[in-house]
Amino acid sequence: MAEDKLLKVSSNPHIRSKVTTNGIMLAVVAALMPAAGFGIYHFGFRALAVILVTVASTVITEFLFGIYKKKQTIGDLSAVVTGLLLALNLPVSIPLWIAALGGVFAILVVKMLFGGLGQNFMNPALAARCFLLISFPALMTDFSYDAFTGATPLAVLKNGGNVELWDMIVGKTAGTIGETSVIAILAGACILLLMGIIDLRIPASYIISFAVFVILFGGHGLNPAYLCAQICGGGLMLGAFFMATDYVTRPITAKGQYVYGIVLGVLTGIFRIFGPAAEGVSYAIILGNLLVPLIEKATMPVAFGKISPLKQKAMDAKEKRRVKRIEKLASAEGGQDDEE
Repeated sequence: MAEDKLLKVSSNPHIRSKVTTNGIMLAVVAALMPAAGFGIYHFGFRALAVILVTVASTVITEFLFGIYKKKQTIGDLSAVVTGLLLALNLPVSIPLWIAALGGVFAILVVKMLFGGLGQNFMNPALAARCFLLISFPALMTDFSYDAFTGATPLAVLKNGGNVELWDMIVGKTAGTIGETSVIAILAGACILLLMGIIDLRIPASYIISFAVFVILFGGHGLNPAYLCAQICGGGLMLGAFFMATDYVTRPITAKGQYVYGIVLGVLTGIFRIFGPAAEGVSYAIILGNLLVPLIEKATMPVAFGKISPLKQKAMDAKEKRRVKRIEKLASAEGGQDDEE
């Protein structure tokens, strides 16, 4: 019996991981619970209503599309993750029908019409948020609710004001449901890091490059209070750990992930420092998603014994220059022979 197992022939891959898609998605849902839980505690049961409506809209949309295509995929829990991420990126005062519309757009337009999970070229939750920002700008930027009627910390910084850094770390500020508490976000990020779901390549390069950009162009130099407020404010931490690390829309190469993170940091800095709005994480990640094919092409490792296309191109150009020099020397020598 043992020999039969050793001699059994099968097609590749021969080594299979026990990690499944729904297992990864379940881990992401668990990691988002601290941010979601704090959002409900911070904003009240209205936040819970937004989360439930958004998740229900994404799951129902994928279920109905599965009926149409005669293939159900809701078991992988990706629709739940999309709905939860979208809800955490919405203000608590958003009308529920707009939250549901965002969930439908995320699943139907961004995900399923492009082939489903693994085929979408941008993050569905962030694409839906950008769609809602364009369609309902006033409602999507209205963060007033009960005790929180003031501007967000980033808006205060944009207008030259001062903010309480500790309130931003704890979460006692205005903002979207899931972005206010840095502690809650980092607690969820630690879950993903300890489980090996994500690593620090993209989040670290994202945050560090953004910090460098703010130091160089933010107008405050190496001001620790301003720098920390920019890092802790808005959706930077949530985006860096939970959306920029999306398996489908991030580069697959290690070098590409570093480049991707740097691109996101620079784009976020441009939007925040030079743009009219105080925030820019969503648009930065969406634009970064569009650049992923180019990043992968430039950073794809070369097989042993082969030369990368860029190096081959440089070698060809060098060879052409060498041939031209030889031809010039030959023609010059030929001219001298004719004169003699």
